Amino acid sequence: MQLRELMELNRTRRKFDQSQPIDVGTLEALVELTRFMPSGMNKQPLKYIVTTEPDQCDAIFPLLGWAGYLPDWKGPDKGEQPTGYIIMMLDTAIADSPGCDHGIACQSIMLGAVEQGLGGCIIATVNRKKLARIFDLDDRFEILMVLALGVPAQEVVIEPLPSDGDIKYWSGENGRHHVPKRSLDELLIGRFPAK
Repeated sequence: MQLRELMELNRTRRKFDQSQPIDVGTLEALVELTRFMPSGMNKQPLKYIVTTEPDQCDAIFPLLGWAGYLPDWKGPDKGEQPTGYIIMMLDTAIADSPGCDHGIACQSIMLGAVEQGLGGCIIATVNRKKLARIFDLDDRFEILMVLALGVPAQEVVIEPLPSDGDIKYWSGENGRHHVPKRSLDELLIGRFPAK
C-alpha cells in the first residue's frame, strides 16, 4: 500500500470483530515500528505494555472513554470490543515530558495496524490510576495513551466539513460512522508561488 492509501484507511475504529483475536506478536511488531521513529533528543522515553489476554482486555475496557461527541454511547458492545491493547507510557526516569514522541508513536502504530488489516482507537480518556493498578506499574511510568485494536467491524466515512463548520462526528444508518474533515484549501493559509 502507498502512504496516501494507508492514511485514508487509517480511521478511528470503535467497533471490532471480537471473534477474530489478535496475536500478541502482532502487537509487539507494531510497537517495534516505534524503534525507528524520530525521538526528541533521541531520548526514546516511551515504554509499552501489550496484551491480548481476554481477562486483561475485559479489565481495561471499562477504564476507557470511547467517543466524546457521542455522550450516550458507552463504547462497543460485547462482541464488538477490542481484542488487544497497547498501553503507551512515559518513563519519567528518562524524560520529564514525551514532547511529541507519543503522537509520532501513535501514528506509526496505527499505520502499521492498518497495513495488517487491523483498526484501532487512540484513547487519552483513561482511568490511569486503576489501569496502573491492574499492571502494578512503578510510579515512574506515566500512562499517556491506550491504543485499542482489533479487526474493524464498522465502516468509517470521510465527509466534507459542512457549511456551518461543525466538526462533530456522528453515527448514521447501517452503523456507518461519519467524520467531517477540512479541505486542503482550509488547511493552507499561504501558497507560494500562488496558483
